[in-house]
Amino acid sequence: MRFDKNCEIIWHDRKRYFGLPISFTRYYIVKKEGEWVKLFRHKGFLSSVIDEVNIYRCFDITLIASLTDKIFKTGSLEVATGDDSTPTFYIKHIANPYKVRDLISSLIEIERRKRRVGITEFQSPEG
Repeated sequence: MRFDKNCEIIWHDRKRYFGLPISFTRYYIVKKEGEWVKLFRHKGFLSSVIDEVNIYRCFDITLIASLTDKIFKTGSLEVATGDDSTPTFYIKHIANPYKVRDLISSLIEIERRKRRVGITEFQSPEG
């Protein structure tokens, strides 16, 4: 996946099967200095679907590790977002899921402080 020359890839990985990165689904955390930090999911080989969400719009992270994930030291993250097109952003079967969860949590807090955004901006009027 190509990004602007001013972008920095903070983290990237592929979806893994039995611990091996043999998938055409790739995940990135990309930072454009002074502008944004985003999560990207790039699926496909011949044709592609690329999803992205601003990191400050994320508000809950769930780590899921099945027995197979634990054996191969992988796991999945379920990131709840305030984005209408992607209310839940899945990062499936990645290496070092605990470190990635902590990285995303830290980035969320940093970006929210920069933008002065609180959790109340994402709550719906019904709930």
